[in-house]
Amino acid sequence: MTGSVLHIHTSKGGIPKLPIAEATVTPLGLEGDVHAHPEIHGGSRQALLLITAEGIEELTRSGFALYAGALGENITTQGLDRRAWRVGQRWGIGPDVIVEFTKIRGPCKTIHVYNPGIQTAIYDAAVKAGDPSSPRWGLSGFYARVVRPGAIRRGDAIALLDQAV
Repeated sequence: MTGSVLHIHTSKGGIPKLPIAEATVTPLGLEGDVHAHPEIHGGSRQALLLITAEGIEELTRSGFALYAGALGENITTQGLDRRAWRVGQRWGIGPDVIVEFTKIRGPCKTIHVYNPGIQTAIYDAAVKAGDPSSPRWGLSGFYARVVRPGAIRRGDAIALLDQAV
């Protein structure tokens, strides 16, 4: 499974995250990215949030006024099937970076600014239980830990490397 980095985003805390062309990935996430609620977001197991552009487009077609970065993702991917994403997968991003998916993101109330119904549109009981057969699987994105830091740029390849054990 191979796709690309469509967008990279950072913020000074909260949403939306704003686009940048390139970033340095550290063990705690993107250099310069700040979490509004560090007691909930961030840390080494939630260093990055990845969401597919196709998922954002699906939500936009359902009436949500979204765009890349709106849901607080650090990396918006293109060409990857969110339904195939699983905890434990390792992904190579660009020539240097390796990340490992650690958990599916449980959306918080902050994203209500896009419509109070967005939480149920992207996350349901099946997703919470870890059931990838849910039609909502992956819409909320996946958190990742950084296995190998480095630089990333818009347009970099992102490829599934393996399933961690």
